[in-house]
Amino acid sequence: MQWKNETSITKFILLGFGNLNEFQILLFVLFLVMYVLTVAGNLLMIALVAYDQHLHTPMYFFLGNLSFLETCYTSVISPRLLAGFLVEDRTIFFRDCITQLFFFGASASIECFLLAVMAYDRYLAICNPLSYKVMMNFRVCLLLVSASWITGFSVSALVVGMVPQLNFCGPNEINNFFCDMVELLKLSCAKSPLTEMIILVCCSLIALIPFLFIIVSYVLILSAIQRIASFAGRQKAFSTCASHLLVVSLYYGTIIIMHMAPSADLSPGFHKTLSLMYTVATPMFNPIIYSLKNQEVKGAFRKVMMQNLGMI
Repeated sequence: MQWKNETSITKFILLGFGNLNEFQILLFVLFLVMYVLTVAGNLLMIALVAYDQHLHTPMYFFLGNLSFLETCYTSVISPRLLAGFLVEDRTIFFRDCITQLFFFGASASIECFLLAVMAYDRYLAICNPLSYKVMMNFRVCLLLVSASWITGFSVSALVVGMVPQLNFCGPNEINNFFCDMVELLKLSCAKSPLTEMIILVCCSLIALIPFLFIIVSYVLILSAIQRIASFAGRQKAFSTCASHLLVVSLYYGTIIIMHMAPSADLSPGFHKTLSLMYTVATPMFNPIIYSLKNQEVKGAFRKVMMQNLGMI
C-alpha cells in the first residue's frame, strides 16, 4: 500500500461524546458494563456450542462463528470508546485510524455474509428437510464460513486501501467515537469522485446483496411454513428462525435508518446513537436473543452449571 506524500494530517481527533462532560464517568461505567457483558455472553455461547454435543449442528456452528465475530467486532470499537471517557486527549494517529477502519469494515462485512449464510441454513432446514443433512454437511458449513471471513477481509482491504489516496490537509476532527468512513470522506481536502464512488458502491453492495438474499430466503421460508398443516408444526418451524430474524432486523434496521435518511436530517448526536446500536448494543443483545427462548441453549447451560456444582 502506497501512502500519498501530500497527506499532511498525521492524527485525527475523535470527538466522541466529549460534549457530555458531566456524564463522562457514568457513560464510562455504562459502556464498560456493556462491553464486559458482550464479551462474556458471546464467549459463553462459543463455549456452550463447543462443549455440548447436542449443539454440534450447522445452525449452532454458524452461531458460534457469529459470537466469535461479535467479540472481535465490539473489541475493535469499545476500548477506544472507553478511553475517550477517561482522558482528554482523544487523538488517534492516521495509521491507527486506518487499522481500526480496516478491522471494523471487515467485521461488518463478515457479519452481513454470516447472517446471509444463517438464513440459507434455515431455508434448507425448513424447505428441504429431507436433504438438509446432506446439503449442509460439515464441509459445506466450513466452506461457507471460510468464504464469509475471506471475502469480508478482502473487501475491507480493497475499500480501506483507497483511503490513503485521499488528501487530508484541513480539519482533523471526526465527529464520532471511531474512525467512520463517512466522516473521513467529509474531511478529505482534494475530492476524488471516482475513489469516493468506488468506496460507497462497495460498502452499499456488501450490505445490500446479503440483505436481499436474506429477504428472499425468508419469503420462501414463510411460504413453506404456511403450507404446514398443523399450528404446532408451523409454530415450531418459525421458532427455529425467529431469533435470527430478530437479529437481522436489529442490525439492518439501524443501518437502513442511518444510510437511507438524508444526512442533513440526522443530527450528530442521533448519528452517534445509531452507530452505538450496531457497534456496541447489537453484539451485546445477540447472545441474549439466541438463548432467551432456545431450549437447547438453555439446556446446555443448565447442564454445564450442574456439572460445575457437582450435581452430575
